[in-house]
Amino acid sequence: MTGKEFLLYGAYGYTGKLIAKRAAAYGLSPVLAGRNPEKLKLIAAETGFRYKSFDLENSAELESALEETPMVLHAAGPFKDTAGQMVNACLKTGRHYIDINGDISYFQLIQQFDEEARKRNIMLMPGAGFDVVPTDCISLLLKNHLPDAGYLKIAFANTGSRLSHGTAMTMAGKLGESASKRVNGKIVESEMGENHFIVNFGKKEFIVMNISWGDVFTAWHTTGIPDIETFTAVPERMIRMLRFQSLFNWLLRTEMIRNLFRGRIKRAGEGPDETMLASGRSMVWAEAGNRSGKKIQATLEGPESYLLTAHSSLIITKKILEGNFKPGYQTPAGCYGENLVKEIPDVEISKINPI
Repeated sequence: MTGKEFLLYGAYGYTGKLIAKRAAAYGLSPVLAGRNPEKLKLIAAETGFRYKSFDLENSAELESALEETPMVLHAAGPFKDTAGQMVNACLKTGRHYIDINGDISYFQLIQQFDEEARKRNIMLMPGAGFDVVPTDCISLLLKNHLPDAGYLKIAFANTGSRLSHGTAMTMAGKLGESASKRVNGKIVESEMGENHFIVNFGKKEFIVMNISWGDVFTAWHTTGIPDIETFTAVPERMIRMLRFQSLFNWLLRTEMIRNLFRGRIKRAGEGPDETMLASGRSMVWAEAGNRSGKKIQATLEGPESYLLTAHSSLIITKKILEGNFKPGYQTPAGCYGENLVKEIPDVEISKINPI
């Protein structure tokens, strides 16, 4: 075991490959891992890192692989099929766990192991990528400037890019489901698209609509703000379509329709190409307000979201390997502060704007 090594499970997935190819720039040496040895050989030949092939269902091999390194960066989705096995193995072997998941339900699942992780002196940090590093940091930034904030709205947009297979497959598995928001500290369901408005992200304006996003769970842990709602930029035609979605949500939830979408995803490109990675931009907007009517806003712009994920997850990995971590369940900004996002290359944050 060396101080630079960590286990990267899902190394041949789209985002896993982005992480593997950039690890050396951070002085890190991932042990490339996943189920398919042939795919691992290809990425190992390209990066020069060693690899291990094993299935998460084989607990003995999983635990053996974890015992060779201090931590895992888990990049193998869909996380509903993989997160539980990996977290349990990390707790058993006493290894740190981070992932690039952004699903509320798996933040909730992993947070339940907080006490056990503290006893084991290990950190559990889901959401170490675009979900939710930039949004978590901008949330804490606003909280620090408005300590009595009672509500928080967070919106994001991506330009010049496209979804990876993994992200698209996860979204296909949620067709027809409702959105989530936090009200008085509790997560409640809401109709997706029921709330929409125009947001100025600094350089561009977009229509955004309410969705389920990881910050409904994580931003509350980071800031304690009781009312939180999340939004994403969408074409105006989608707003019109969603007016009628409640009539056929039952159909979208069927496996027949979801499999139809999965088939289309498999025939599409793997993810953003090199041109998209270089030119794509990710943007975040957030607003917080208190009971007396004071409101503040901030915006953030950074590299393409998958590229941002590669950088942020490696930055956090390096911190952990250097002994910079807090035991238990942690959020990115809750552990490392609002300035964590500034360590990511090509990130700009606007000044706080009172409104």
